[in-house]
Amino acid sequence: MLNRLWLGFFVVAAACALGRWLIGGDAAVFAAMVDSLFAMAKLSVDVMILLFGTLTLWLGLLAIAESAGLIDALSRLLAPLFARLMPEVPAGHPAIGLITLNFAANALGLDNAATPIGLRAMRALQDLNPLRDTASNAQILFLVLNASSLTLLPVTIFMYRAQAGASDPTLVFVPILLATSASTLAGFAAVATVQRLRVWEPVVLAWLGAGAVVLATLFWLLAGLAPAARAATSSLAGNLLLFSVILAFLIAGAWRRVNVYDAFVRGARQGFDISRDLLPYLVAMLCAIGVLRASGALDYALAAIGWTAGHLGLDTRFVDALPTALVKPFSGSAARAMLIETMHHDGVDSFPSLAAATVQGSTETTFYVLAVYFGAVGVTRARHAVPCALIADVAGAVAGIAVCYWFFG
Repeated sequence: MLNRLWLGFFVVAAACALGRWLIGGDAAVFAAMVDSLFAMAKLSVDVMILLFGTLTLWLGLLAIAESAGLIDALSRLLAPLFARLMPEVPAGHPAIGLITLNFAANALGLDNAATPIGLRAMRALQDLNPLRDTASNAQILFLVLNASSLTLLPVTIFMYRAQAGASDPTLVFVPILLATSASTLAGFAAVATVQRLRVWEPVVLAWLGAGAVVLATLFWLLAGLAPAARAATSSLAGNLLLFSVILAFLIAGAWRRVNVYDAFVRGARQGFDISRDLLPYLVAMLCAIGVLRASGALDYALAAIGWTAGHLGLDTRFVDALPTALVKPFSGSAARAMLIETMHHDGVDSFPSLAAATVQGSTETTFYVLAVYFGAVGVTRARHAVPCALIADVAGAVAGIAVCYWFFG
């Protein structure tokens, strides 16, 4: 799947570039594509360097938590649920605890913590994988749920809106919460259908019901606050919880008489190995995405969608928000740039800007996640991971736009 996808990016980019040259007379497109190749190769190294520091920090802290028995305790607690969702993962396996920590970090918008924990979890799942180059069912479910990006506190989106001069940066909090819930539900349903997971058993329904209650309670508490208080509470909760987790790891390690410094250094050494292994996969995927963007293929897709919506008599205001939605699966930085450009061009509180911010917070950069998580363990055959993740992306974008029409009409 990754082979065809990667090759397809270059084929589509080549076709679009030829069209711009032969029909539009734009010969500069080829220079732009070549420049993009080198720019993306450099970006891959920059990303790897950033990941190197982050991975070193968090893998060191995770080694302390593992030595203190926290990962095993979390695994035992969630064993009944994961026995239904990931039947090939043995009860009490460390991967279960790591997966849970990763989901918690993602929910709080703590990307710097979520990525290294997720990579550690993917490696733990790879230890159980009989086909080293082919994604297992458990790895696919884990990746798709990461790509759907269930984020309860989208602090970074609030920051972008505040920087653009929004009077209420948290205005999109509820729309993002609804949209990201839709993307996660769609991604989970897609994987559950393909893998025939036992989602209707009482244990699964109980956990899903408890999650819904927690989500509803959080929504009720935050929605009742004033805008300024809501933003301050969101930021404080995320940072306080992050530091509390770090402190809990250290205290638990000391309580269990773990040499926390040695454990940290031992775990941190893994950061170099993982970062080194990631580089070829990052270069491959980011260069393909860069060529696709430089060829104008995304611009053609946007124009086609706008033309179709206009001829169907639909409101076309959402089209100006689509650049963010179209590039989000490929590049987080590109989606961020398009969101900021939309806010400055149309106004931070215009409908396109509100819709773009909602879409930005509803899903993750699917192909980046795919390259990083599968690349870290050497998986080259993704099976149904890509279509299921793209279903989550589409659901998040559609739900985000629909919710914005409902809220901001």
